[in-house]
Amino acid sequence: MACSKTIEITNETGLHTRPGNEFVSLAKTFDSTIQVENETGKKVKGTSLLKLLSLGIKKGTKITVYADGADEQEAVEKLAELLANLKD
Repeated sequence: MACSKTIEITNETGLHTRPGNEFVSLAKTFDSTIQVENETGKKVKGTSLLKLLSLGIKKGTKITVYADGADEQEAVEKLAELLANLKD
């Protein structure tokens, strides 16, 4: 059973390359499959920076992080925390 959490991006510049890299690096540390979905319902692999950037995540965007696997609960919590506290 997959786990998910929705977060509103508060970082002024949204999710761009640097924080995106941080997210991807963290996502790759989990055994679970990580996916990220934007408000339009587009869902991409959370371990691909290019795919993540293709979501066009700006300040005020609500995105949902999904994790499915052995450490899904921890993955969702840690990744959601990272997104909620994005800093340039």
